[in-house]
Amino acid sequence: MNRLKDKRALITGGTSGIGLETARHFLSEGARVAITGKNPATLEAASKALGTDVFIISSDASDAAAQKAVAESLRQEFGGLDILFVNAGVAELRPVEQWSEAAFDRSFAINVKGPYFLIQALLPIFANPSSIILNAPVNAHIGMPNTTVYGATKAALLSLARTLSGEFISRGIRVNAVSPGPIATPLYGKLGLPEADLKAVSASILSQVPAGRFGTAGEIAHAIVYLASDESAFTVGSELQIDGGMGNI
Repeated sequence: MNRLKDKRALITGGTSGIGLETARHFLSEGARVAITGKNPATLEAASKALGTDVFIISSDASDAAAQKAVAESLRQEFGGLDILFVNAGVAELRPVEQWSEAAFDRSFAINVKGPYFLIQALLPIFANPSSIILNAPVNAHIGMPNTTVYGATKAALLSLARTLSGEFISRGIRVNAVSPGPIATPLYGKLGLPEADLKAVSASILSQVPAGRFGTAGEIAHAIVYLASDESAFTVGSELQIDGGMGNI
């Protein structure tokens, strides 16, 4: 299939999970793909998994100033950009009383501030038409305990999907969001919990999913391909909830 033939795409946080799977889908649809990541080991592993045609950019998603360098690298390599999938993020789950100001700022820097200034830096090279997709999980909609900061960062991204749409549509840039429910990806393994606690958290989350299972990264990637493609040319400022019913029932 060639729904993204010759389109130039950037995926932030493209070294694992939804980002890596989306990169595979984009490549299979004919796109030229660049991914960002911070960890040299996972960047190397992603390069091996995706092949030499993928452009690898080492970048810290939380560093607002560094986003200009990402944009300049893409300008030199691709000449412009047709698709941006903002996927890089961090999920830190803890009770309110255990949050420090530094940890709060870190979550907002990675999940909101960095993406905002990346979009700003990319504006001069976005094509007309082009598509921005924001990854804003279901926690923006539900009152899950211990997700006060994480949910707030993702709610901010959903707000950006609407407000940036109003600002960018005259430039031919569409902005939309995907809202995944719990997905079987390495994200949960990064919570820093002991194995027994991680199993308990997973079981608790699963009990809240009417579909009775975790989603797959591939199911999210299919939706992202749609939003990235010309098939969704009339889809602007929208959100696709792909959560097994978690945010609606």
